[in-house]
Amino acid sequence: MGRAEERRARQAQGRRAAPKRSSGAASGSASGSASGATAGGKKAGRSGIRRFVNWKTILGTFLGCCLLGMGAFIVLYMVVDIPKGNAAARQQSNIYQYSDGKLLARTGTVNREIVDLDKVPKDVQKTFVAAENKSFYKDAGVDLKGTARGLINTLSGKGKQGGSTITQQYVKNYYLNQDQTVTRKLKELVISLKVDRQTSKDDILAGYINTSYYGEGAYGIQAAAQAYYGVDASELKVEQGAYLASLLQAPSQYDWAVATDTGKRLVKARWAYTLDNMVEEGWLDSAKRAAMKFPEPVAPKGAPGMEGQTGYLVKAADSALAKQLVAQGTATSLDDAQNMVDAGGWTITLNIDKKKQALLEKTVKAQLTSKLDPKKRKVDGDIQAGAVSVDPKTGKVLAMYGGKSYLDHYINNATRPDYQVASTFKPLIFAAALDEEAKTQSGKTITANTVYDGTNRRPVVGSDIAFAPPNEDERSYGNVTVQTAVNKSINSVFAQMGVDVGMDEVLKVAGKLGMDTEKLESVPAQTLGSMGASPLQMAGVYATLDNHGKKVTPALVAKAEHKDRTVKFPDAIGDQVISEEAADTVTSVLTGVVDDGTARVSVRDNPARDGQQVAGKTGTSDNNKSAWFTGYTPDLVTSVGLFGEGAVGTSKAGQQVSMKGATGLVAESGRVNGGGFPAQIWAEYTFGAMGKVTKFDLNTTSGAAVQPTTLTPTPTRTQSSTPTSTPTTEEPTTEPPTTSSPPTPTDEPTTTEPTTTKPTTPTATPTDGIPDNPLDPNSQ
Repeated sequence: MGRAEERRARQAQGRRAAPKRSSGAASGSASGSASGATAGGKKAGRSGIRRFVNWKTILGTFLGCCLLGMGAFIVLYMVVDIPKGNAAARQQSNIYQYSDGKLLARTGTVNREIVDLDKVPKDVQKTFVAAENKSFYKDAGVDLKGTARGLINTLSGKGKQGGSTITQQYVKNYYLNQDQTVTRKLKELVISLKVDRQTSKDDILAGYINTSYYGEGAYGIQAAAQAYYGVDASELKVEQGAYLASLLQAPSQYDWAVATDTGKRLVKARWAYTLDNMVEEGWLDSAKRAAMKFPEPVAPKGAPGMEGQTGYLVKAADSALAKQLVAQGTATSLDDAQNMVDAGGWTITLNIDKKKQALLEKTVKAQLTSKLDPKKRKVDGDIQAGAVSVDPKTGKVLAMYGGKSYLDHYINNATRPDYQVASTFKPLIFAAALDEEAKTQSGKTITANTVYDGTNRRPVVGSDIAFAPPNEDERSYGNVTVQTAVNKSINSVFAQMGVDVGMDEVLKVAGKLGMDTEKLESVPAQTLGSMGASPLQMAGVYATLDNHGKKVTPALVAKAEHKDRTVKFPDAIGDQVISEEAADTVTSVLTGVVDDGTARVSVRDNPARDGQQVAGKTGTSDNNKSAWFTGYTPDLVTSVGLFGEGAVGTSKAGQQVSMKGATGLVAESGRVNGGGFPAQIWAEYTFGAMGKVTKFDLNTTSGAAVQPTTLTPTPTRTQSSTPTSTPTTEEPTTEPPTTSSPPTPTDEPTTTEPTTTKPTTPTATPTDGIPDNPLDPNSQ
C-alpha cells in the first residue's frame, strides 16, 4: 500500500469515528464532510420555510395582490356612482338649551351665497389653486400618493390626511361628509375620478370655493369676502384672496379675530406661501408680490340671533363639543370636528342656569357698563369684562359673561387666556408650599403663621436668578405673617416663598389645579402672576380649592345629541390633586382678604352679604391692563376679570392697554384695581344668587377662618402727621399706620414662627400700617 492509499484510509477511518469526538472536532469533521460533498458535485437540500419562500414566491404574491387590488378598484369604480349633491340642503339647525331644557338659541341658517366663477377675479381664483393644488389644471382629479397616505393614517389612527386635490376636497364638501373612514376615502377617490372626467376644471373650482367653510359661519367665497373684508367676492384683491385661500387649511386656527399669536404667525406664513406659488407658476408678477402687505381682516359681524351673551354661549358650546369629538376619536382634528358641528342636527344642552345667567348680565351692566362713557372718556371704550360662575360640587358652568355683546365684540372675554392673572396667582404659591410641605430658607415649615420680610424690593434669597420685586406703590411692610401677606398682596413675600418652595414645584401644583403651565419658565418673576389665564380657568382653579383639593374642570355642556350619535362628556369632578388640608388652609387664609384685606370694602361691607362666609383674592396687573377678583362661597365660585383692550377704530385696536381713569376714577391715579369693579360685580352677583347663608367646612386649624386676624388698637399708637411721598393703594383697616420704620433687607429673610415673647422690632399684624380710606373702593 502506497503512502497516498494509507492517507486515504486514515481519512476514511477518521470520518467514521467523527460522532464520538468532541463538538469542536465534530464541527470540523462536518465541515470537512460538507466540503467533500461539495467537491463531489452534490448540493445540500433546503429545509423549513426556506423551501417555500424565495424571490419567485415573493414576487408572485406581490403581483397577485396588485391584480386583486386592481380588480377590487375596477369593481368599486363600476358600482359607485356620483351621488346627488346638495350641500346646502343637508345643512340642519343646531338647538341650544339651558339646563332646564328651555330654548337658548337655534342656528342653522346657512350663510352662503353661490357666485359664478366669472364673478371672482382671475387672480383671486388662482390663489386657491396656488394654496391647495398647483397641479389642479393638469391632474386627473386625485392625488394617489396623498390618498394612500390618508388611508394609512386612518387605519393607524394617526389623524387627518393631507395632500387631497381641489377636486377631492370639493367632492368631500359637496357629495360626501367629513367622516374620517376608509369607506369614505375610497368613495372620495372614485367619485373624484368620475367628476374630473365629466366636469370642467372651472366648474370644479367654482364648486370648491362656493362649498368650502371659511370660519366665522361663512360658507363659500361670497360669505367669506363679506365676513372678513366687508366686500363682495367680485371686489376682492389678490392679497385678500390669498388670505381666504389660506384659511381653508385651518379656519378655526387661522381666523384672525380669535387666532393666537402662533395662529397668526402660521396663517401669515401660509399667505406668503400661496403668493410665492403664484409667482412660481407665472400667475403673479414678482414685483407686485414684493409690494404686497398682509391684509388684516376687518372686525367680523355676528349672525342674526347671536346678539348679547347668546353668541358667546353658542360658540363656547360649539368649541366644547368639537374638542370632545376629537377626544373620543369621532374626529381627527378640531377643524374636522367643527365641520361636523356646523353641519347641524345637534341638540346641545348647556349647564347654564337661566336665572343666574340673567343675574350676572344685569349685575355687570349695573356695576360697570352703565358707568362707561366712551364719548366722554376715551379709555372707557377700552374696558372689557369677562366672568364665569361654577358650582364647585359638580363643576357645572352656571353663568358666563363674554362681553357687552357678541355682535360688538367677537372675542369671548370669559374664555380668552391672554391677560395676566396678577395676584390671583399668589394663593397657588401658598397651596404649593402647603402641599409640598416646603420650608423657608431657615428650615421652618411654611404655614399661615410663618413670618416673612415684606420690605419693598427685597432681593430673594436662594435663587440663581436675581429678583427683587416692588410691592404695590413701593410700600414696605417689614415682618409680616403669611396671612397678612395674602391679605395685603405683598409681592416681596410671595417672591421669596416661591423660591423657598421651588418654582418647578409651584408651577407643577398650579398645573394640577387647572392652569396652563406647560410652557412657562420656572423663574421667580412668575410669582407676580405674569402668565395669562381666562376667567373660566381661574374659576376652575379656585373651584378645586373650594372642593377640598379634588380637581374641578368647569363643564359648559351637559350633553349633545345627534340622530347619528350621542356624545358623552367626562365627569367634571376628578381626582384629589392636592391634599384636603392644603386646599382648606388656603381657603381659610383667603377669607382674610375679604374680612381684613384688599376686598373688604367691596365684599365684606356689602349689605347683601348677610353673614355669608367668603374666600377670594384680588389681582391687578402691571400697567393696569387687567384687574381680577376670584372668590367663592361653599356653593358658588365666580371669577371676574376686567381687561384693557384698544377699541375698534383706534390706533391700538385689539392691543392690551391701560385701564387707568376708566369711569372717571381719579383716586390712586385712576387705577382700576381688583378690589374695585371686579369685586363689586362679584359681590352683587354672588349675594344675589345664593339661596341661603353657608359656612365653610374646613379641615384645618390655621388661617383667618379659624383664627382672629385683627388686634385691638393700643392707645399708644398714633397716626403720623407727616404725609408720605408715595400714595397708598391699600385697603382701609381699623388701625392707623405705625410710625415705626420697616426693617432693612437682610441676606436671610425673616421666617421665624411667632412666639409669645414680644419682639424687639414691632411685628405687623394683618391690619397693621394701612391707612383708613373707606371712600376708595379701588384699593388693590
